[in-house]
Amino acid sequence: MELQNRLRHDNIGLTMPQNNIEQLTRWIETACLWEVAAPKAGNVHPQASFSDLTYNDFVRSARITAFMLARSHRGVGKAILDTSKAVRLQVGKNTNLGIILLLAPLISASQEQNLDEAVSAVIDQMTVEDSKQIYEAIRTARPGGMGEVAEQDVAQEPTASIREIMELAADRDLIARQYANNFADVLGFGRDHLQQWWTRCPDSRDTAIVGLHLDWMAHYPDSLIERKCGREMAEEVSRKAAELLDAGWPEVPESAEAFTAFDTWLRSDGNRLNPGTSADLVAACLFVGLAEGTIR
Repeated sequence: MELQNRLRHDNIGLTMPQNNIEQLTRWIETACLWEVAAPKAGNVHPQASFSDLTYNDFVRSARITAFMLARSHRGVGKAILDTSKAVRLQVGKNTNLGIILLLAPLISASQEQNLDEAVSAVIDQMTVEDSKQIYEAIRTARPGGMGEVAEQDVAQEPTASIREIMELAADRDLIARQYANNFADVLGFGRDHLQQWWTRCPDSRDTAIVGLHLDWMAHYPDSLIERKCGREMAEEVSRKAAELLDAGWPEVPESAEAFTAFDTWLRSDGNRLNPGTSADLVAACLFVGLAEGTIR
């Protein structure tokens, strides 16, 4: 209760000294820029664009997101809504809604010593008003493949807390699952595997990030792929990512050709197999690593 009260009165950026806001801005922007700069399979990066999305779109979005989230002081839901609106206004595309949804609670909790406990408290104190603001942010970003659901559909006004709503979607959406389980996957699997890849690839940040992205795909079928192409295809992508890692990527020379084939396959059919949720989770892990000082 003491932690919840402190977070309630000391929300994102509200009483934070200017130097802390600047540091937080750097962490957010760095996490976003490192994620998009790495040549991840099936994603936009400096050498690979989609027909409607470029690397520069993500760079602009990273800077807007960092500026907005580091300075928001009216609650997590309002931070998500304001940042989503700013990205839509200035970039005109849905580049990073998933990243915004993941980072906002982590940012609010990041000034506490125990991030795991603090993020749970942040989610607990989110109200129906936060849910309404998050729904508006999602409608503003207009992500693809949302479909309709029987309860708490995003096209309607929500009537429950964000934790209750996300619990309804946790079995089909990895971002919703983080709100439902207090970011247990990001702060468990993600945090551990980030450190493993950082240790394994000390001379190549990009390789470490690409490896973490493959790990997310291999262990958690990508939600964006599932929404667009179905569960069976999402599981097929997971299987292929696991096979690539099992074949010894990146150390085994032959695995480079296998990675290129996997990347090409993901980019076929108009990039419908874009593993975007896995990329969002990578950005969240990078922010945690920067905030906790485990990566530099």
